[in-house]
Amino acid sequence: MSAHPPRLDVGSLLVQVENTPGIDRLRSLDGALGSADSELTEAILEQAADFCAGEIAPINHIADQQGCGLTDGRVVVPQPFKQAWDSYVALGWPTLDLPEEVGGQGLPLFLSSTVQQLLDGSCAAFAMFPVLLRSAARLIFAHGSEEIQAEWLPRLVSGEWAATICISESDAGSDVARARTTAVPNEDGSWSVSGEKMWISFGDHDLCPRIGHCVVARTEGGLSLFLVPNILDDGSPNAIFVRRIEKKLGLHGSPTCQLGLEGAKGWLIGDEGRGLSQLFVMIVNMRLCVGAQGLGLAASAVQTAHDYAAERRQGGPPGASPVTIDSHPDVQRMLLDMTAKLEVLRGLGLLLGVHADLALHDRDKEYRKQSSALVAFLLPIYKTLAGGAGFELASEAIQVLGGAGYTDEWPLEQALRDGRIATIFEGTTGMQALDLLHRRLWQDQSAGLDIFLKMAREDLATHDSTSADVALDCCELLEQAAARLAAMRTETSAAEAGATAFLELAGLAALGWIAARLTAVEGSGEAENSLRAAGEWYLRDLVARCAALDVQISANAACADLFRQITAGNGNTPA
Repeated sequence: MSAHPPRLDVGSLLVQVENTPGIDRLRSLDGALGSADSELTEAILEQAADFCAGEIAPINHIADQQGCGLTDGRVVVPQPFKQAWDSYVALGWPTLDLPEEVGGQGLPLFLSSTVQQLLDGSCAAFAMFPVLLRSAARLIFAHGSEEIQAEWLPRLVSGEWAATICISESDAGSDVARARTTAVPNEDGSWSVSGEKMWISFGDHDLCPRIGHCVVARTEGGLSLFLVPNILDDGSPNAIFVRRIEKKLGLHGSPTCQLGLEGAKGWLIGDEGRGLSQLFVMIVNMRLCVGAQGLGLAASAVQTAHDYAAERRQGGPPGASPVTIDSHPDVQRMLLDMTAKLEVLRGLGLLLGVHADLALHDRDKEYRKQSSALVAFLLPIYKTLAGGAGFELASEAIQVLGGAGYTDEWPLEQALRDGRIATIFEGTTGMQALDLLHRRLWQDQSAGLDIFLKMAREDLATHDSTSADVALDCCELLEQAAARLAAMRTETSAAEAGATAFLELAGLAALGWIAARLTAVEGSGEAENSLRAAGEWYLRDLVARCAALDVQISANAACADLFRQITAGNGNTPA
């Protein structure tokens, strides 16, 4: 028995990489992007799995128990984090997918995202930290001035310095436009930033000597973006103060801070008034990493459940020795459900990672445009479904282990607590659904959806199988539902009530494509056999599940009227 997450097996991941749509096209590109062949991919993922099992998994339970503290106004993280971070940096893991021109290795996003899954599956609280550095480095590389780039990029890429993203305020969470933090220019070209920011992951810590806060603040030109360091160039502290550390359900090793900026000195990133659009470079990477977090926790839960079920003995014929519980059909059903969901979501994540790179680097301008539209359409789906898988599969794994899973002798109860946040931060499920409806369906006129349907149908047409037919039927249901919602643009409230069901339907259609591809995986190894079985199991009732969501999209239009009746019955008056 161990509270440590297991060493995650990468066998099925390696097979999935080789079967990801677009992987050969990506590998045909010049430079480091094209160098991630099967041999290099295997070497990196196996090394990552070994590192995470040896260095990161053992600190998971300790970090959960110790949590973070506030001493003399500074945050102190769990004691083992410092050594783990130094090892992570020394081995070059922060540099994996960052541009070569700033000291990174320039490897594909699908590879760094998969490594991130392994890290999250070992200790999700620790794994949040490097995401912030990589995301900020991408932001500064895209929009920072030459001076900011020269000073900050080498140190962020190397892991010497750290970064945060500071958007939310008490009355401006998802509604960022209501942010009240202000910035006024100084004579020396810097800005004075004042306001209160909250929900700041690793808002302060003792892992790095300097932290660059990427702060959204209001100027005369509109919402703008600033780099506000905790320590100024002369070594003096900036006017940034930790108001509190949140007490949370999970992720105890990751300090979530409320910060006060009292005329803190900062420097404009990019153009004044363009802060939100520029910040999206960082947010896209972080939403991809939320999906990776969910899948990492899910993979750890699934592997723990399989290992336990193969050893735990209970039941069987009277008078005979008890059998392992994975002999029981209901346990087999749960393990199949968990494995199938994990594998199809992994496939979706790999598809997103590959096409995110093709959207930037493919030689064909039109293909870049198509990949970009595909990524924009799939990102809210992946963030929501993959992010939620950590909590959901940890819960199912606890069911497999029974009472043992509910105790802290196993890593599942912590995984359940750690995973619950994934469908909340970086945009709640409802916000992702509204993004899909308003931006991707209405504003973009279904451009990403059309690309997805075209790619999926063309690929599925090459597979003459029942599995392909099931996936095609799901695509048909999705297209019909999208057409109905597209026609409801003037019925905003009714359409929004069905937005989450539409997101889930779109997700199932996308996962149906992945599952159909898994059933056609070639090879006779254990990983290949497992993937084919997972794909077949996932597809067994998929059309019925899609049809039920299709009904919900329309039926949910009654939401507003029924809500008024319920709240009135409770003695409340709806707004």
